[in-house]
Amino acid sequence: MSAAQLAVVDDEPRLAEILAMLLRRDGHKVDVFPTAEAFLAALAEQSFDLLLTDLMMPGVDGLELLRRVKPLAPDMPVVLITAHASVPTAVAAIREGAFDYVEKPFDNEACRALVHRALQLRALTRENRRLRAALRRGAGSPDIVTRSPLMREVLDLAARAARSRTTVLVSGESGTGKELVARTIHDHSDRVLGPFVAVNCKAFASGVLESELFGHERGAYTGAAAARAGVFERASGGTLFLDEIGEIDLDFQAKLLRTLQTREVLPVGGTKARAVDVRIVAATNRDLRAEVGAGRFREDLYFRLAVIPIRLPPLRDRPEDVLPLAQHFLGRFCGELGRELAGFDPAVEAWLIAHAWPGNVRELENLVERAAVLARGESIALDDLLLEPARVVSAVDDDDALPLQAFLDRAAARRIRGALVQAQGRRNDAARELGVERTTLYRLIKKFGLEDP
Repeated sequence: MSAAQLAVVDDEPRLAEILAMLLRRDGHKVDVFPTAEAFLAALAEQSFDLLLTDLMMPGVDGLELLRRVKPLAPDMPVVLITAHASVPTAVAAIREGAFDYVEKPFDNEACRALVHRALQLRALTRENRRLRAALRRGAGSPDIVTRSPLMREVLDLAARAARSRTTVLVSGESGTGKELVARTIHDHSDRVLGPFVAVNCKAFASGVLESELFGHERGAYTGAAAARAGVFERASGGTLFLDEIGEIDLDFQAKLLRTLQTREVLPVGGTKARAVDVRIVAATNRDLRAEVGAGRFREDLYFRLAVIPIRLPPLRDRPEDVLPLAQHFLGRFCGELGRELAGFDPAVEAWLIAHAWPGNVRELENLVERAAVLARGESIALDDLLLEPARVVSAVDDDDALPLQAFLDRAAARRIRGALVQAQGRRNDAARELGVERTTLYRLIKKFGLEDP
């Protein structure tokens, strides 16, 4: 078995070091902590494969430590060390979720064998979860339809972020698919078998949002006839998606920051915090850096949320995705409606490519659904989109009248202008986003008469 990261918690330094030396001989990395509080602080920053803790310690004892770490690291085996072994003690430890216990003074070989069995169990548990997650992904986890290099970079970043439990901040305009990216992160993580819970923070007033996220005790406010767990607890073992995070007020931001730092929630009306094990993915259509500068968003909360920042490009900046997405939505809606449609007329495809899509992917999805319902022929015609006359003339007829090269130049100019806007006029960044050399971008800007935004 490969080396593991172990933790030993004991208020007797000599005994703890003897145990650590014994386990290090098997190639394991062992950290020693004199108190349960010291170990809990370390657990907030790193993960451990196994915990060995003394049962009788001042302050937080071994059983209480076991209760606290289980919600935070449910897969980590915990072995209790006691000089007061008895049937009641053993039963209590096993009921609380301990893997096993050893007696002081412990037998070296028996202790090493126990640690080996515990690590084998952890490895089997992880492998089982990995295989079940792979089966679930193969059985229909939603994929993001894209041909865009920009979106492929986003998906690569999301896949790498999924391997950890680090907080992710997804930003982008409304309708770009932020929740879909959050679900992709969840489905590609080892939390895939846990719940995915989504909350729109903008949909709740501040006081109601606190109860929704953290829960409340009975009698906490008028109408609270019974205690209720919040979404942090309901999402335990899985992923909590906090949408529209930029809409929460400063007072609640402080409470959310404390929860993210301590991994504990304090229900409304409660006096005792509860440990939670959730992975946070937050999303916003605001520029949170600008909100921080304006004093509307806490800087410390921003950095706590944006450990891994992911920015989704708007649909107008990835025109190569428009038709594949439209075909994807059409296939889905035809299946739901029981219809067979051949696709889109050429005039419709031209309009789809030329349109600026201020509502992004959501606007495209809604338009395709409407067209699928209203289509009168074997394919979707321009009339089936129910477009305003001015929009049809400016977006389709004008482009259709252009020669092919002029049409391509117009599309290229629109794409370059979008990249310059996203890069705030920084040509080096725009060239990198477009995948072209800087000199090529300068030449195209001059050719199309574009000004830096």
